Amino acid sequence: MKTIRTFIAIPLPGEVKAILAKLNQTLVAQVPGRSVRWVNPQLMHITLRFLGDTLVTSLPALSDMLDDIAAQHGVFTLELGELGCFPNKKRPRVVWVGLSGNLDAARALKQDIEKSLLLLGWENEGRSFRPHLTIGRVKDSRGLRGFEWQADIENVTVPVRSIQLIESELRRTGPIYTIRYKSDLCY
Repeated sequence: MKTIRTFIAIPLPGEVKAILAKLNQTLVAQVPGRSVRWVNPQLMHITLRFLGDTLVTSLPALSDMLDDIAAQHGVFTLELGELGCFPNKKRPRVVWVGLSGNLDAARALKQDIEKSLLLLGWENEGRSFRPHLTIGRVKDSRGLRGFEWQADIENVTVPVRSIQLIESELRRTGPIYTIRYKSDLCY
């Protein structure tokens, strides 16, 4: 049976992607070359749940699930927050921008997705949800020892109006994302 690699995400408006592109340019100029693989701002999103290899035959059930969840959640907003790293700034592996604002609404949305995925046969992800935007993945941390991860991030509103089921095709030049389904949150 055919599978595709998928995840569920919140899309970002163009103006937020433009701000993140400027942030990337600022950080690229500060960080030693090739130590971080920066995410293309046009591909940035808020990941709600990585599904991994997904049977194509399960896409209709996932689409129905997203519609059901979206009908139960109203539009809300988040805001760009501070710069951070997973697992921490001393041993960075992922560079991210945190989100603030209506985190309760984001967590409730995530929780409903998890519950519904359990009913469809997925296992519980088993980790707490920390809404963020991945902006880079560290390839070589040796050049980053003692680096001060700081940048001015414009405090901008991130409207959350829909959720998407996205196919991710990994290529040497970077991932290619295809929106397989979109559900609008209720107003």
